[in-house]
Amino acid sequence: MIRNPFLILICVLTISGCENQKRSEEVKNSPSEGMVLIPGGSFIMGTSLEPKEQPVRSGAEENPPHRVILKPFYMDETEVTNLQFKTFVDDTGYKTQAERPFNQKDYPKAKPEDLLPAAFVMAPPKNNVDINTASHWTWWKLVHGADWNHPEGPKSNLEGRWNHPVVNIAYEDALAYSKWAGKRLPTEAEWEYAARGGLKEKLYPWGNELSPKGKMMANFWQGDFPNKNTNEDSYMTSSPVKSFSPNGYGLFDMGGNVWEMVVDKYERDYYARSPIESPKGGIGQSIVQKGEGPIVFQRIIRGGSFLCSEGYCTGYRVGARQLSDDISASYHTGFRCVLDIESSN
Repeated sequence: MIRNPFLILICVLTISGCENQKRSEEVKNSPSEGMVLIPGGSFIMGTSLEPKEQPVRSGAEENPPHRVILKPFYMDETEVTNLQFKTFVDDTGYKTQAERPFNQKDYPKAKPEDLLPAAFVMAPPKNNVDINTASHWTWWKLVHGADWNHPEGPKSNLEGRWNHPVVNIAYEDALAYSKWAGKRLPTEAEWEYAARGGLKEKLYPWGNELSPKGKMMANFWQGDFPNKNTNEDSYMTSSPVKSFSPNGYGLFDMGGNVWEMVVDKYERDYYARSPIESPKGGIGQSIVQKGEGPIVFQRIIRGGSFLCSEGYCTGYRVGARQLSDDISASYHTGFRCVLDIESSN
């Protein structure tokens, strides 16, 4: 939701197999409704295919593949829904980033209209464009009045979509909900481990075939992005949670539907020096120059969305990573939560 001309680059960033180990300790706490146990274990994190075998848009930031060991934890079986987020808002009176104007003191160079509440919404181009040469702004629009309760703008609403993932959520909004729910956001390693569902070094949460035997496994863009969606999965935008089969751990929509935030700050070469046990991400890279506004860090989003396609971002791959930031909100990004396991030992 950044309108300061200098800070527009932030928004570009936003838009643009496992070995289970037996638990030796007794679990003291139980998950809340709608959470599943993710067993502890180790896995190879990142994209492990040879370069010539890697799919479209896989990036250097997905390498090198490296071993990670994690303790067990609980994870929401679905993305946080509009109804769940409404319960939080009704209970707390919380206003999301997309519902609040930016402070002129924080962004002294911004025009007043650039500080108004807004979120980014995808608007298909009027004429066909080439994604290899066209700007993201050909299909992304900053819409004043777009927020979690009005996904496409002030004239839209959530009627018939209460069981869809909440979107137009900024990082601090996800943190606020997680704290209220007594949970937290997953680390990037936890998210990828859970997304793999016990499979070893596969492309997708369900295996290596995008649509095995013609079956649609996730909500993503079919056809020529951003010009035409052939809608083979029956959804033009987000879909109700649990619309597709779960992965091996019982998690839904770990590929497609909406991008999901993780807690990690982004560093391009972090995989090359990541610790083996429970990595937490790097120290982060600020993308705001001194004097231009508050410090804003690059963040990671995972899982892809209904706007990912075979010829574009392929973000529904389990190893795929996408840049985001602390303060932007867009209508293809949401989140899910995790809960630490308390042991008796």
